[in-house]
Amino acid sequence: MLLTALLAAAAVEAPVVIISGTRTERASFDVPASIDVAKPDDSQPRVNVSEALAAVPGLVVQNRQNYAQDLQISSRGFGARSAFGVRGVHLVTDGIPASMPDGQGQAATFNLDMAERIEVLRGPYSAIYGNHAGGVIQLFTKEGEGAPSVELNVVGGSYGTRKTDLNAQGKQGNIGYVLDASRFDTDGYRAHSAATRDQAYAKLTLTPIDGAKLNIVANALRQDDTQDALGVTWATYQRDPRAGEIDSSDTQSPKRTLADRYNTRKSIDHKQIGATWEQRFDDDRLRISAYGGNREVIQYQSFSKAFQAPASHSGGVVDFARDFSGADINWSHVAPLAGGKLTTTAGFEYGRSNDTRRGYENFIGADFGVKGTLRRDEEDKVSNLDPYLQTEWDAGAWQLSGGLRHSRVKISVDDRFLSNGNDSGSLSYSHTTPVLGVLYRVTPQLNVYASAARGFEAPTLNELFYSGTGGGFNFRLQPATSTHVETGVKAKLDEDTRINAALFQVKTSDELVVDNASGGRTSYRNGGKTLRQGAELSLETSLRHGFSARAALTTLRAVYDQGYGNVLKGSRLPGVPNANAYAELAWRESTGRWSAALEGVASSKVYAEDSNTDQPAPGYGLLNAHITAHQQWGGWRFKQFARLNNLLDKNYVGSVIVGDANKRYYEAAPRRGWLLGASGAYQF
Repeated sequence: MLLTALLAAAAVEAPVVIISGTRTERASFDVPASIDVAKPDDSQPRVNVSEALAAVPGLVVQNRQNYAQDLQISSRGFGARSAFGVRGVHLVTDGIPASMPDGQGQAATFNLDMAERIEVLRGPYSAIYGNHAGGVIQLFTKEGEGAPSVELNVVGGSYGTRKTDLNAQGKQGNIGYVLDASRFDTDGYRAHSAATRDQAYAKLTLTPIDGAKLNIVANALRQDDTQDALGVTWATYQRDPRAGEIDSSDTQSPKRTLADRYNTRKSIDHKQIGATWEQRFDDDRLRISAYGGNREVIQYQSFSKAFQAPASHSGGVVDFARDFSGADINWSHVAPLAGGKLTTTAGFEYGRSNDTRRGYENFIGADFGVKGTLRRDEEDKVSNLDPYLQTEWDAGAWQLSGGLRHSRVKISVDDRFLSNGNDSGSLSYSHTTPVLGVLYRVTPQLNVYASAARGFEAPTLNELFYSGTGGGFNFRLQPATSTHVETGVKAKLDEDTRINAALFQVKTSDELVVDNASGGRTSYRNGGKTLRQGAELSLETSLRHGFSARAALTTLRAVYDQGYGNVLKGSRLPGVPNANAYAELAWRESTGRWSAALEGVASSKVYAEDSNTDQPAPGYGLLNAHITAHQQWGGWRFKQFARLNNLLDKNYVGSVIVGDANKRYYEAAPRRGWLLGASGAYQF
């Protein structure tokens, strides 16, 4: 019945154009890969990328309610065990990497106020982006257009949430510009989770000659003394989900929490500038990008020298300054071949980061949470140089594609604090990742495809810093390698309805797993083989009378295919739900002045450690609702929105800290909360 409907469909919807996966503009319908495009929601504060990506199948984006640790993002299970930041998923902004050469990235650097769209690539085609590309998230920002305009946005809501954003944009001759600045404040839902975030962004778009375009992008992120709420045990979560964990070793103040005693917090100062030059020569194209920046971080963790094994002594205060830079150059050539068109892209990508890293005791005398004696002093360097080649032949009903990338990651450590031993040394990881894909057009409205690839995931610097419960730099860690296969269907049932479905399998060797995690410090080891098998389904449709609907469903069996230690074969990978779903019913008034929607989000239970013996975070189902109004008067445009999250006031665990040695796994998500927002824009 469904197949008959697919074959009978006659109307073709407007194509969604993407560049992820192929590096050239293509309709997503004609790419043999799972890829979705998300756009920022008018009824959100645009603080976290999780707001926009809830409707993407295969992707889990959890807000930890902890701005000291960033979001928890995983793609088909890759990246789920990250203690902070994003690993296993490659982040890109306007063609410039937001992930470092070691694979670690921070989604907080994304500027969502000026976002135009977000492309999410999953499965085998992600491997063409190299190290840590279990998935790819690319943010594309707006370019200045038309007459100059200015806009002011204000948002307020539950738990002391406040945000103010001011932006301007326009185009004069061959120069387009976008400027944006914002401040976000929150008191936090959980105890000791207040945060202030300042962001600034600028983009210039120039077209100096025919067929050429130059984009220059600069952004900055600053967070001063962002409080770290830490995780809590199951008993504490059940007693009070918003409470912190009591420090049982504190004899002076027996009811004081760990977070309060050590004043756990993080300060971040991130600056980056980049440029991309694109030159077209008829159907051929040259693209060059280059970037550089600096990131400074000071983090106070919930332990001191007294809680460390003698071999470590690196202290509970992390203080590092990172300089980073990189470049990418590629050439795309189009030529006729055997009655079809052959598109070939060849290039190389280079990245480099240099950290000056120090560690201190976080106490002086009887005072905790202050920078004390120096316990670590080193310089860490990471670099990669990756040549790659992609080709695609398209003729009639068939499209054949392939790619090859050779990744080489070099890591060196120069230890200058030798009283606890010399951790100096170097590592080099390399791997070649091939990608193959085939797509067949059954009808103009129905495509079927299959793809396969080899993947590569080297340890990040943060995964190499510690070994076991007290050891130094872990030179024994090996990269994880994986084999991905996927098959899928893309169908347009009519001009208003589109369905994407995919089946996939990933086999991984030398999976990187948590060895020990305590007080904000996590060490890793290689944990043998894992298996991921799953299905994804997404649906978008327009209904009558201004109604529309969309849905996304993911099922994922992610297990250890080989036991190790006390972890049995068949145990589930921690941090990965067995299933998650999203559904939305929306309405828009015919003139576009009013809109409203009801959203549903559901997730199955999540284990917090490899053996699956401790209490998993229970599954949950949530309802959210919002309403938006738009007005226009002369050169003025106004917008207001009201949003109510967690309508049914559910109490649930939003994310887990994988493998915490003290079983402080759980991070509570907010109960019912509201947001109100308003904006005014004037075009001159």
